[in-house]
Amino acid sequence: MHHDRGMKKWRAFASMPEQYIGLQEMINKQVEVAQPVLTEEQMEQMNFTLIEALHTNKQVYLTYYKNGQRITETGFIQFVDSLGNLFVFIDEVFELKNKMKLSELIDVCLKDPNQRTN
Repeated sequence: MHHDRGMKKWRAFASMPEQYIGLQEMINKQVEVAQPVLTEEQMEQMNFTLIEALHTNKQVYLTYYKNGQRITETGFIQFVDSLGNLFVFIDEVFELKNKMKLSELIDVCLKDPNQRTN
């Protein structure tokens, strides 16, 4: 009786999974950026924009810092707690609630309702 493992595709660089992990870590470190330091005026302006978006239910672009990267998402502000340093927004794509620290926020601006998205 012949027991064959079946046909396996040979991948030259997949022989050691540790290599993938190490290479991915190196790539991630290369694209990592430092968290920008915001002025008091910038933080105050973002706070006003968050409050306006909350009360008018307008869509916003949120740019935040997470794991060495700047990430921009579109969504709606649901809750803002300046004293507790957090806010809640619902993202446009998956309509999920996201709780985030205000200190992670880099920029926020109201989305122009006349602007088309592709």
